Amino acid sequence: MSKQIPGKNKKTNHVSSGAKAPKPVIFLFGFLFILVGIFGVLYNPANSEADGAAWTVSEEGILSFPQRGEAAFTVEVTEDLYTPESADSLKLLTFESRGENVRALLRIPADSSPAGSSPANSSGVPGIVLLPGAGVSKEKEQGLAAELSKLGYATLTLDQRNFGAINPEGDLELFKAGLEPLEYKMVYDALKATDVLSAQPEIDPEKLAIVGESNGGRFAIIACALEPSLRGVVGISTAGYGTGEIDPSQVKDPDVYSFYRSIDPDTYLPELTPARLVLLHSSNDTVVPHEMALGTFSLAGEPKAMYNVSEARHGYTASMRPHLEEELALIFY
Repeated sequence: MSKQIPGKNKKTNHVSSGAKAPKPVIFLFGFLFILVGIFGVLYNPANSEADGAAWTVSEEGILSFPQRGEAAFTVEVTEDLYTPESADSLKLLTFESRGENVRALLRIPADSSPAGSSPANSSGVPGIVLLPGAGVSKEKEQGLAAELSKLGYATLTLDQRNFGAINPEGDLELFKAGLEPLEYKMVYDALKATDVLSAQPEIDPEKLAIVGESNGGRFAIIACALEPSLRGVVGISTAGYGTGEIDPSQVKDPDVYSFYRSIDPDTYLPELTPARLVLLHSSNDTVVPHEMALGTFSLAGEPKAMYNVSEARHGYTASMRPHLEEELALIFY
């Protein structure tokens, strides 16, 4: 479901009472204190990726991270229990991100020659990072992954932290304390997933995109804006929060405004170009109002497209398939 925003003993050297340490010793202690201070600034664990605090937020509310380094992951071939009729190959990948091991399912189409490609010049199949909605596991998202496989696209589907659920109020408190909010880690996970996907031998690293449902769509939009290698993003039943309509001068605590802007996909729309934005939404969506999706779409620049279906439900529907097929072809070819 999407959530709307509103000790050990130490040896000591004793100095006799009234005695003074020689000046060279005082100078040495002073130098060491300075050196330790500099070392602490440069090598403070709070600034390291492993401890998850190496992030910044611009005045515009844009989240950013340092370079991520080479992707490290493990691969294990697994049985496809989710679409047993499929001839796809399925692998379980595990990779480290922000101090946590993220698990993901890599689905490779049985036919690795998608329409529009030429075996003579193709170095692999296009790859899609797939982010489920809140409460949906990577296994339960294999229905959509299989649909994408039928279209000729490989998918890397993540188990998102906290099963994709968010807690903006709790994340705000972490932000104000200088600690990394969970939502930032979830964006980083999506970025690392892009690195991992591009490193797979079956994948064409020049043809990458990201697809997300509901909350997953929000993280997908942000990740696409931050990662130039992604050609486009498809958001299914998702929308921004509309924080751009808030007058910052009316907000008493600037940290509050900065944080909420940083987790709003709408904030990142100007950064998407030249990647393509595609929104698929039901006019009768039962969770994310259609009007919110229209608002997000109106704020985005070209290239973009939005398709509306009429089912009274939330998430991917069969009626979205032709639009998904058409738009992915535009993104990749």
